Amino acid sequence: MMHHTFHIKDSSNPKVKAFLEYIKSLDFVHVESDDKDKAEEIKISLKQSFKELKLMKEGKIKATPAKDL
Repeated sequence: MMHHTFHIKDSSNPKVKAFLEYIKSLDFVHVESDDKDKAEEIKISLKQSFKELKLMKEGKIKATPAKDL
């Protein structure tokens, strides 16, 4: 078994996401993520959510009621 560790500086780069999705699709590869990666994903998601909330308050996008989800 071989072990490799990659240190990726810019995890928001679309090429990084594509690379990770590709290697995860290989049946002989097991990918483990750092908690830092998960925290970064949460941070990005929250930023996007706040942007959308601001746009809703400004009336630039329409909100969907929770019961419709």
